[in-house]
Amino acid sequence: MFKIAQRTVNILKKKKIKISLAESCTGGLLSSAITSVNGASKIFTLGLITYSNSSKVKILNVPKKLIIKHGSVSQQCCLSMVNNLKKKSKTNIALAITGIAGPGGGTTKKPVGLVFIGIKFKKKIIIKKFLFLEKSRIQIQKIAVSKALKLIMTILS
Repeated sequence: MFKIAQRTVNILKKKKIKISLAESCTGGLLSSAITSVNGASKIFTLGLITYSNSSKVKILNVPKKLIIKHGSVSQQCCLSMVNNLKKKSKTNIALAITGIAGPGGGTTKKPVGLVFIGIKFKKKIIIKKFLFLEKSRIQIQKIAVSKALKLIMTILS
């Protein structure tokens, strides 16, 4: 995970692109991966851990009705998180992660391992849905971080 974080930070530095993050199920692991790289302060502006629904509503202005209707682990919530983070942070790239890391909390419709990662760069928005089945909590978190870093590299290419 460190090597991809290092490559990502180096590309962001080279292109002079600032990034902000809103994490839920990864609990700051993505922010930690990025800030563990020397020189990350040149590109990393803001990292929020909006773990609870109330923090998503209060800090990221995700509409409460949206969470009630679709749930905090949904494409709609992820989209709202990333759009509102981009407005608040005014960075070039905003990225949001929401999911169910387990081992509890899953349902038939939304099992443990369901993760949404959203990224916004300029006018482009990508929301990816992942399902990391039969993985431990830390495995789900680490895989989500790795996928998020790869998504940053993809949107820049």
